[in-house]
Amino acid sequence: MMKRILFLAAALLIGVAAEAARIDTVAVFSTKMQREIPTVVVLPDVAGEGHRLPTLYLLHGYGGSHLSWLGITDLPRLADGFGMILVCPDGANSWYWDSPLDSRSQFETFVAQELVDWIDARYPTLPVREKRAITGLSMGGHGAWWIALHHRDRFGAAGSTSGGVDIRPFPDSWEMKRQLGEEKEFPERWRDHTVIEQVDSLKNGDLALIFDCGYEDFFYEVNLNLHKKLLDLGIGHDFQVRPGTHNAAYWAISLPSQMLFFYRYFDPRALKK
Repeated sequence: MMKRILFLAAALLIGVAAEAARIDTVAVFSTKMQREIPTVVVLPDVAGEGHRLPTLYLLHGYGGSHLSWLGITDLPRLADGFGMILVCPDGANSWYWDSPLDSRSQFETFVAQELVDWIDARYPTLPVREKRAITGLSMGGHGAWWIALHHRDRFGAAGSTSGGVDIRPFPDSWEMKRQLGEEKEFPERWRDHTVIEQVDSLKNGDLALIFDCGYEDFFYEVNLNLHKKLLDLGIGHDFQVRPGTHNAAYWAISLPSQMLFFYRYFDPRALKK
């Protein structure tokens, strides 16, 4: 089965004769934050032929920007190969929450509502949850699941690679306390803003879910704990582990695998090809 999956992925990418996807860098105004958010949109060449396409939102990690994914892997080739519109917003160091402390850091609302509406109004998307997915790396992996879990009317599938899916073991890291306050002062708030504590509301089949992590990654244990919890809850998901640490080399391998998962979700007929 794995050989068949890898063959399909290779065939999809090799079949792209040239890198023809268009890269747009746009500024999307957030009404809630009262500022413009830079965003990269990668539009596959086939969209120019009048086709409407599914959309994959890609979230960057801490210290990154809307340009991060372009520096990690060949997004135009992946967009063309899998026939998806790719959207990469700048999430600052927000962890993609609506911060209870900072009115200018309201990225859950921005990504799930404002950005989706903006993209659907201007690009040839298929504007339904079944044709919309979200994934990300590290902070963005947490953000992707956080947003999908809270906006199942918007997203039908979610992924995470090397995601910080439980923030509580890292109370002094990555500026999270700027968004939430000190963990020791607001333990309930930290619990309520971590992905692993949000999956209890899931029913099996609510979302198509995939996540992965390298064995040497400092987030490996929290990802393994999420996997075990989902098993206990009876929530179907795809969990992958492989050698690797928390770096771009690992994410460059992870993204095509996740895009194959979303490709199959968007078009179940692909399973029979």
